Amino acid sequence: MTQASHRHHAIDYLELTVTDLDRARRFYSDAFGWSFNDYGPQYTGIRNPRGADAPEVGGLALGEQVRPGGPFVLLYSTDLDRSAEAVAAAGGRVVEGPYTFPGGRRFHFTDPSGNELGVWAES
Repeated sequence: MTQASHRHHAIDYLELTVTDLDRARRFYSDAFGWSFNDYGPQYTGIRNPRGADAPEVGGLALGEQVRPGGPFVLLYSTDLDRSAEAVAAAGGRVVEGPYTFPGGRRFHFTDPSGNELGVWAES
């Protein structure tokens, strides 16, 4: 990785704790089309959508439990209703919304491990 692939003070990597690595990998792949680099039975890296030469954007780490609270992760969608359907079809649960807010619409969901994330779309 080159220095130019990282930005000073920008969020560089996001790691989620999951209780079942295979199930989480299937969920995020099915719901959002994510792909992964596997590093053994306890960790998988989230590939950058820009391609194999780009740095990973995050990872899924196997843990015994998910801790509630902490930072809230928001994903962007060009079709919010379709994203909500994909979350449900992949085994997640929409827990709030979709609802409108200034500038767009969003919903919150939990993944199979209980992590709560959100998805938003512009108006």
